[in-house]
Amino acid sequence: MLRFNDILERLLTYSPNADTDLLRKAYVFSAKVHIGQVRLSGEPYLIHPLEVAGILTQMKLDIASVATGLLHDAVEDTLTTLEEIRENFGEEIVQLVDGVTKISQISLRSSEEGQAENFRKIILAMVKDIRVILIKLADRLHNMRTLKFHSSERQVEIAQETLDIYAPIAHRLGIDWVKSELEDLAFQYLHPDLYQQIQTKIAKKEKERARYIDEVNRTLMKKLYENHIEGEVTGRLKQIYSIYRKMKEQNIDLDQVYDITAFRVIVNSIKDCYDVLGIIHSLWKPIPGKFKDYIGLPKENMYQSLHTSVIGPYGERIEIQIRTYEMHKVAEEGIAAHWKYKEGKVLEEADGKRFTWLRQLLEWQRDLKDNAEFMESVKVDLFPNEVYVFTPKGTVKQFPIGATPIDFAYSIHSDIGNHCMGAKVNGRIVPLKYELRSGDTIEIMTSPGARPSKDWLKFVKTSRAKTKIRQWFTAEEREKSIALGKEILEKELRKYNLQQAKLIKSGELSKVASDFSFQTVEDLIAAVGYGKVTANQIVGKILPQERLEEQKQGLEEGRIKTLIKKITRGPRDALLIKGVDNVMVRYAGCCNPLPGDKVVGFITRGRGITIHTADCQNAMAGDPNRRVEVEWDSTKEYIYPVRIRVYSDDKRGLLAEISNSITSNEANIKNAMVNTTEDSKAIGTFELEIRDLNHLKKVIKGLEKIKGVNRVERLRIEAQA
Repeated sequence: MLRFNDILERLLTYSPNADTDLLRKAYVFSAKVHIGQVRLSGEPYLIHPLEVAGILTQMKLDIASVATGLLHDAVEDTLTTLEEIRENFGEEIVQLVDGVTKISQISLRSSEEGQAENFRKIILAMVKDIRVILIKLADRLHNMRTLKFHSSERQVEIAQETLDIYAPIAHRLGIDWVKSELEDLAFQYLHPDLYQQIQTKIAKKEKERARYIDEVNRTLMKKLYENHIEGEVTGRLKQIYSIYRKMKEQNIDLDQVYDITAFRVIVNSIKDCYDVLGIIHSLWKPIPGKFKDYIGLPKENMYQSLHTSVIGPYGERIEIQIRTYEMHKVAEEGIAAHWKYKEGKVLEEADGKRFTWLRQLLEWQRDLKDNAEFMESVKVDLFPNEVYVFTPKGTVKQFPIGATPIDFAYSIHSDIGNHCMGAKVNGRIVPLKYELRSGDTIEIMTSPGARPSKDWLKFVKTSRAKTKIRQWFTAEEREKSIALGKEILEKELRKYNLQQAKLIKSGELSKVASDFSFQTVEDLIAAVGYGKVTANQIVGKILPQERLEEQKQGLEEGRIKTLIKKITRGPRDALLIKGVDNVMVRYAGCCNPLPGDKVVGFITRGRGITIHTADCQNAMAGDPNRRVEVEWDSTKEYIYPVRIRVYSDDKRGLLAEISNSITSNEANIKNAMVNTTEDSKAIGTFELEIRDLNHLKKVIKGLEKIKGVNRVERLRIEAQA
């Protein structure tokens, strides 16, 4: 059993100035709150936090981490509160304890590889201080060492979770001894018979194996020396789980796994790598099909090495890797930082640096004497552009940073998104604009009467949500247009004693639809509702010209044409509108376009064509079926109202300079309002008459040259009624 003094001695070997009083206080506190508690083994519960703290000293972690090892279960397994931890041990340790507690409360169900990968990410994404992960790994390692006291069902469940989640995290953080022990312990409970077979085979020849490794090392080093190659040779027994994995991957029995001893040769150059390969193949016979050149053809994760298997001394198969020091650094530090390599992509430099940094953490902290400096060094955002959240059933979903419950709803199903009326995060109702955080559990509330809002397009982040929202509004607009189109067409047809239903049944309207390049009659009728085709045009395709001429006498104009004429206004001639004539034009108040802006037009029932700037959010959300191409007529000139805001210093004479600059650039000031602030600044709002965008830019440029003017911006102005 590990004693507190053992932990203290270990800590002082690498951190002689550590606050031992803090550690002793944590030990006494833990002993007090866990008093009377026992583990499944029957031992006092205090043994577990002691062992966890001991593992953390093996990792050579700082005093705060080791103290947290003693306290990590206090909040979860006793009546202790985080506030008590804060009062007794301060903010740093309470944050570590809270982080470990939150990870322990996650229900990890890793039924498939992709899900396990997401669980690993969510654990890392939930914390900003990597020490939380290291403490959790120490906690899991000791729990695995005492797993025999659980039921067989629980053993399998915990072992599988360890193999899927925690061993890969340990590997990614560079703590290979933790990773190897976790894998072997998990394997022991998942496949006990196979584990025992492999262990027995290795144990029988343990001493001979050590002598064999030493002999091969000396032989290779001698050959390197003789050939004037600088380098180093290491040998090791493969771990039990590694041997099993090889059996599984190659579909072979234990007796067919001959190369359970692995060697690595590290040299200075690529030339030396191939020279060493030649030396090895001249020493021992290579096994056909067992040579792989990952230097000439690197793996997608940028891993490079030469791999060969040979019949070594005494006829035993051995596996040898040959690489340069630089290749070894890449292999050890993990250039491909993500859990699963993205096909055809190389990891971005920033990601690689983050994970390289994590591998160096344990070494760095020994040199950081200032505790505040160390605190800063262990805070890292591993997934700055991603969040990982849970469905109510525990499935993990990944979203871009800033995603909302609406994004979540549409990721489940279009109907869930379309009928979303609210959301709960971790059991609490939140606004639909709430930004998801890693570790959140999201529940969507729906109602048959709920419907999307165009405002959602302003804050959703995923392309799926944006597409589905726009599709909903397009479908809704289409339904309205079909209903309106039927009404307009029916009214026009009645003037000629024609019935819409009969024309559809006879196929007449199908022919008309084809003439207008529509696939269906419904598309044709929708076009009437949109205003793209008039009912008169359809009648013209159905009736002979003579009859049309007779009926036209005294007939009123169609409903859409009449409405458009009544409300036609604005400088129509300033725009060229393709495919549409004699229609009212209005300028959108949301973006207030000027000649020179890229623009787009939208047919609006009863209001003619509304002109937006091409990048206007409302234009992007508009129904594409209503869109018409427009452009400015450069041959004609009009005056447009524009509002600008000028941020400047509050000094005498500056307003006069601003006014002179505007008028000297041929712009008329229609209205002006100036306010001053407490910090001696002035904010002036000016409504000007401008010819086009270039004219406005000229005015703004002139203002920006004035000494004391800090910033000038164009404001949006509501269109006049």
